[in-house]
Amino acid sequence: MLAYMYGILTNRLSLWALLIVNALGTIYGFIWYGDQLQQTPWQFVIFVPDSPTASLFFVFVLVGFLTRKQFGLIEALAAVTLIKYGVWAVVMNTFQVFEGAPMHWTIWMLNLSHAGMAIQAVLFAPFYKIKRWHLGVALIWTVHNDVIDYFFDMHPWLSQRIMPYIDQIGWFTFFLGLISVALVYMLNVRNKAPRLNLPS
Repeated sequence: MLAYMYGILTNRLSLWALLIVNALGTIYGFIWYGDQLQQTPWQFVIFVPDSPTASLFFVFVLVGFLTRKQFGLIEALAAVTLIKYGVWAVVMNTFQVFEGAPMHWTIWMLNLSHAGMAIQAVLFAPFYKIKRWHLGVALIWTVHNDVIDYFFDMHPWLSQRIMPYIDQIGWFTFFLGLISVALVYMLNVRNKAPRLNLPS
């Protein structure tokens, strides 16, 4: 059953479909951040659009799968950030609803798309060729990004309903990053068995 599922997942048609979806989602994500990016000092721009940057990493991963070229560092960055920001967005959107925000269709859309980000990162875990130093770089990246976001106030714009909790959100984001790194380690790096191979 598992082999059948992975066969469907790594079919070239499936990979192309995922590539198109992730590419379009990445473009939409950068457009979503347009207003904030216009107001962001140039030196911080790269650290602001967290989710579209994560999906952009995965676009490169999918291109690598389709061309049978894998880059462990990009896979590590994609896996960690997809899990981290996929879960983060679902939690933040749901949190603002609990704080009284209306359950608008955009929240459903954002929650479903971001949950998909995290899920696809986990599903492809057996195919990554991540080394310990790749994951170490991903750890540095995610911690540094949190420093920029919450010490320099460059985090994604949040609803005013949850801004009073910004300190707690900052700590949640930091620990979520560590958990994401640990999960990728458990799913891929610690596993000494041969990685699953992509079809030709």
